[in-house]
Amino acid sequence: MYSDLKLYIDGQWLDGKGRKREDVINPATGKVLAQLPHASKADLDAALAAADKGLKVWKAMSAYDRSNIMRKAAGLVRERHDHIAKVMTQEQGKPYPESRGEVMTTADIIDWYAEEGRRAYGRIVPGRAKGVRQIVTREPVGVVAAFTPWNFPTLTPVRKIAGALAGGCSIIIKASEETPGGCVELVKCFADAGVPAGVVNLVFGVPSEVSEHLIASDTVKKVSFTGSIPVGKLLAGLAAKGMKRSTMELGGHSPVVVFGDADAEKAADTIAAFKYRNAGQVCISPTRFYVQEDSYKKFVNRFTEYAKGITLGDGLEKGTTMGPLANPRRLDAMESIVQDSKSRGGKVVTGGSRHGNQGYFFQPTVITDLPDDSKLMTVEPFGPVAPIVPFKTFDEVVERANSLEYGLAAYAFTSSSATAIAIGDAIQSGMVGVNSVAISTPETPFGGIKESGYGSEGGIEGLEAYTNVKFISQA
Repeated sequence: MYSDLKLYIDGQWLDGKGRKREDVINPATGKVLAQLPHASKADLDAALAAADKGLKVWKAMSAYDRSNIMRKAAGLVRERHDHIAKVMTQEQGKPYPESRGEVMTTADIIDWYAEEGRRAYGRIVPGRAKGVRQIVTREPVGVVAAFTPWNFPTLTPVRKIAGALAGGCSIIIKASEETPGGCVELVKCFADAGVPAGVVNLVFGVPSEVSEHLIASDTVKKVSFTGSIPVGKLLAGLAAKGMKRSTMELGGHSPVVVFGDADAEKAADTIAAFKYRNAGQVCISPTRFYVQEDSYKKFVNRFTEYAKGITLGDGLEKGTTMGPLANPRRLDAMESIVQDSKSRGGKVVTGGSRHGNQGYFFQPTVITDLPDDSKLMTVEPFGPVAPIVPFKTFDEVVERANSLEYGLAAYAFTSSSATAIAIGDAIQSGMVGVNSVAISTPETPFGGIKESGYGSEGGIEGLEAYTNVKFISQA
């Protein structure tokens, strides 16, 4: 059921023969799924040359023809959704229904960019003198180097691949070595849809070695990265040396503000489901819960009830509602966070420890009575641990919610229109969901501010990220 893992360079699938390889592990069992080949420096140079060649072919095609090929790729993703979802669940751990939803959204993203790529409009600016034509056009930025993490094996890569292709660019994508199969299957769909050789290239390897080699090349004109803040800063620095365009979608620590006038139990049901999605391994996962005092007890009780009702297990087994963490590092991180919380006076209401004797499972956890300077309240947990603390006033909670250097996502619940407007304006974040968690769709911009990065994926902003603006004045 798993993928045949290979590199994809210049329209050719390359196996592990003569190349370094590493094991890909099923996090639910700890067993080896397959071996992944690493790209050599010669492979990376071949990918650069192929992308440069592919760019010339792809940007010369009409937006209409590019759109048709992309729509075929979206259709293939939908046709193959069951297989791709099972591959993803095996390598990443999320339950099959979540994987299936990710794959279907992946197809939607390709479709949206396929259509939006036909609408990368320029404009005519009236000249100051008779006979002067002033034209603003958009052109492909060039060859793109993109780097994606392990938590969404198709969704994160497709935002970069589809955005680049819609803009007329070619791309070299380095997907995660821990969850490579989803991206391999995704790239197969583009290849089988008729994307010309060299337009999409897929490589794997030691992350620092691959990124340094690709970004240093004069061939690459744009860098797109999704991942941690420290790595994002490093790659942004490498890109700056060559004045390369870049998009950085980095970590978050999303505050949730539940006002006393909200339906506390309904809010708890909504946000708890979102919190434990993908075992909390989501950059926009709600991670700091501030609840107004009058509703605090009711919210905590309902949230805890939801957490206790989650069924842990292999994501391919029916009835599983939360899978394992992706790797042993996350288990260690969760244990460190829980220990720090206890040492700071935190009360573990439910969960707080590993689960089972195989795989990387950690119990859905709720912790209360934490000070704002504790580790869990200041460092992105990236796991199924939820801190819930009370607040008194609007101004107080805004100050606490905005106190960190993160600024990716935030959420709020209220029945007051005035409060909804006020909190939406006051929160310092690239995305804010008020009485909603629907902040990530193909047609809307996705990105953060402050230490959470810059630039957007999705929406017209995501397409603009892959184009250069050119002004032509003609007399």
